[in-house]
Amino acid sequence: ALPRHTFMLSGCRLLLTTRMSAFTVAASAASVAARVGYAAAPVARAKPAGRFDAHSRHIAVTPVCMGRKAAKVAAKKQKGEAIRTKLYGKYGKLIVTAVKEGGGADPVANTQLARVLADASRLSVPRDLIERNIKRATDTSQADYMELTYEAYGAGGVGIVIEVLSDNVNRAAADTKAAINKAGGKVAEPGSVLFNFERKGFISLNCSSEKEDEVFECAADNGGDDIAPREDGGEGFVVVTEVAGFMQCQKALADAGFEIDADGTALKMVPLAEVEVDDDAAEKNEALVEKLLELDDVDAVYTQ
Repeated sequence: ALPRHTFMLSGCRLLLTTRMSAFTVAASAASVAARVGYAAAPVARAKPAGRFDAHSRHIAVTPVCMGRKAAKVAAKKQKGEAIRTKLYGKYGKLIVTAVKEGGGADPVANTQLARVLADASRLSVPRDLIERNIKRATDTSQADYMELTYEAYGAGGVGIVIEVLSDNVNRAAADTKAAINKAGGKVAEPGSVLFNFERKGFISLNCSSEKEDEVFECAADNGGDDIAPREDGGEGFVVVTEVAGFMQCQKALADAGFEIDADGTALKMVPLAEVEVDDDAAEKNEALVEKLLELDDVDAVYTQ
């Protein structure tokens, strides 16, 4: 599993408790809660393909005063709201793309749209947002969205992958590069960072820890590679899959009655090699990621 860092999500990301060795950032709510979009929650790293392992982890809980406890509750709530905002923003763009590319706003005739809507429904994307973006897609003035990937280096040589979905390529390129440079990073050549990452599917479940055997059996029978307890403070498990089995496993778990947690369910980039840096470099990389996540066009940022 990936090392646990409290800074991996939003408000909690500012409470560093360990030296950074590798971090996958999915959202930053402390500074951008009002305008950030989708990003994935940190979860356990997958083992090599073909290995499926269920394991338990004991987490020591340190008593805190009421003031600190209230602050943590507020930060967790803010983090969840920011991640949902990012998620909804991404699905809005995916819906527009599906309508334009798939041949219309009727999901019966447009199989691409039907798949996006089914996924959005499983992740509890609001119906009004779905309808609003279907309508927006039929506006002839709405430009097509394009998926873009940018690569960069942060402090200490940490590799960074930035995923973008934008209807204005020139704006996205200029804003992304400006954010990287302003925060002290360096734009990397295409492919120079990406080869250090692999894409995996992560399915976060809200369920009792007593359901571990049931989760294991369902996931193992439907393309799951790994299972681990959630590390975002919620009770339940995270199932890791290959990209090809992500949707099948997600559907099987939902059909089996497990509640899918939208905040932590997505395809994400996982670093193959971790880069250890000192605290100063870690803070600089945090600031860089936050700058990137302030951009509406940026959907997710991943780091080694």
